[in-house]
Amino acid sequence: MNYGSIVIHKNMKDYPPEYRNFSLSAPEKFSFPLDVFDKWENRPALYWTDGVIDKKLSFAELKLLSSKGAGALKNTGIGTGDKVLVMVPGIPEWWEVMLALMRINAIPIPATTLLTSKDIEYRLAATDIKAIIAAKEDADKVKDALKAHGNIVLLIIINPPIPPLEKGGEGGFYGERPGWHNYTEERDSSDAFEGERAFSSEPALIYFTSGTTGPPKMVLHTQASYPLAHLITGKYWLDLKPGDMHWNLSDPGWAKAAWSSLFGPWHMGATIFSFYRKGKFDPSLTMEILQKYPITTFCGPPTAYRMIVKEIQDSRPGESPEATKFKFKSARHFVAAGEPLNKEIIEIWKEKTGEYIYDGYGQTETVNILANFRCLPVKPGSMGVPVPGFSVDIIDDSGNPVSLNTEGDIAIKIKPERPVGLFREYLGNPEATEKTVRGDWYITGDRAYKDEDSYFWFIGRADDVILTSGYRIGPFEIESILIEHPAVKESAVVASPDEIRGEIVKAFVVLIGGYNPSDALTKELQEFVKSRTAPYKYPRKIEFVDDLPKTISGKIKRKELKMREFGKT
Repeated sequence: MNYGSIVIHKNMKDYPPEYRNFSLSAPEKFSFPLDVFDKWENRPALYWTDGVIDKKLSFAELKLLSSKGAGALKNTGIGTGDKVLVMVPGIPEWWEVMLALMRINAIPIPATTLLTSKDIEYRLAATDIKAIIAAKEDADKVKDALKAHGNIVLLIIINPPIPPLEKGGEGGFYGERPGWHNYTEERDSSDAFEGERAFSSEPALIYFTSGTTGPPKMVLHTQASYPLAHLITGKYWLDLKPGDMHWNLSDPGWAKAAWSSLFGPWHMGATIFSFYRKGKFDPSLTMEILQKYPITTFCGPPTAYRMIVKEIQDSRPGESPEATKFKFKSARHFVAAGEPLNKEIIEIWKEKTGEYIYDGYGQTETVNILANFRCLPVKPGSMGVPVPGFSVDIIDDSGNPVSLNTEGDIAIKIKPERPVGLFREYLGNPEATEKTVRGDWYITGDRAYKDEDSYFWFIGRADDVILTSGYRIGPFEIESILIEHPAVKESAVVASPDEIRGEIVKAFVVLIGGYNPSDALTKELQEFVKSRTAPYKYPRKIEFVDDLPKTISGKIKRKELKMREFGKT
């Protein structure tokens, strides 16, 4: 295939020479706020709205707020290397707190507000968390977790100020909470601390994985492996430049937010757009927002695109005014990540909107490593080609590249030199870290094949992780909860196909004698899971069986059950 420039764009005009010549080296010391964020000065940094109130902040304004926030956090006793759990929803304070923590070189641990008290308790037990920053609506969950675990940590609440008109012109805060530092109040009374650089090899960020073959693991990123290397994500895949406004649908607790709602856009001087309102995803509202606001680039999980496409298919261009809602004044670039995006959705999107969806691939452990680019022909359904800065291939069990169109493991070359953009380790779990290395390669755990044009095509996940609505869910965690129920003898959790979500969680359950299958028991088990972990993880399907397929050694054959679900047996 000729890789000639199909679409001319400033960030990448011709893939082969760009890929061949690009290199990213880590400096001795680095600070994302000092070396990247602050340099953009008076350009717009954040455009936040809840649909009623709009809030716009420049880089200079966020610099001042986050610097004063850094001063306040230092005053509480948080310092370099301290781990801080950040459980804040998509409100402006999330960006402010993340920048503030980076200025003092603390280690943020972003967490979704969907976490239960049990999930928080697990994180407290897993590592030495110095402080928890939470919004007021999640404070009770945090306190419950602390009571159960007994840890003593600093508690910092995001307690927004009351607008003066709501309090007869007096202003103030929405209620004080004993034992908690009020972030906004203490920030406003603190001196600014702009920060200092850390060595590029020092810890910068921790994310918890979804626990695919066991409990969630802690992914440790260094200053170079995430804050610096997401330059690659923002420049090449997101294709951003100053003046762009980028909207990413990801929850701030997920690693995808670091890709598209933090590091990637701000590396390029683009504005981050955020719409936050509690409630389920609304495809019609999403399209209205794309019409109303000057959003130029958009990132969503495949589930969101599938739901939007259902609405697109209900409209007939030229016959209904509904068709106009799928034409955008400003949006020029659409990307998707989090799970595979099927070919049909990409083709329908192109037909109805005139634009392709450019699928991208990476992990919590990496920045963007495979992508479809605007200067290349799109092969709908493909993961794309390797991103500049990474040598990616398909390898066999011996660590050797396989032939074209042959299934194998997606792997990143780490020898003789480990690329900038790859995590350092699973903190506290050297065995798991060691298992990711095969010869000269880092093994992603995902399976694919590569065609004659070097495009990668996703096949499946080697560890049986379930990808639903952009969330990664590990079977072991759900099975471990189900076995706690008195009716459950054993269970196996696998992915099951779903038209909207791509995949959903299904549990095959063997009951203990004396219990009988029923709709009531199904509902009870679902609620049981919901009460013990984040609610999106519960099994939407439950099938009661007499036994489970197992290997000779007694291991459950999840792959066999999954193949049944997808009609491959």
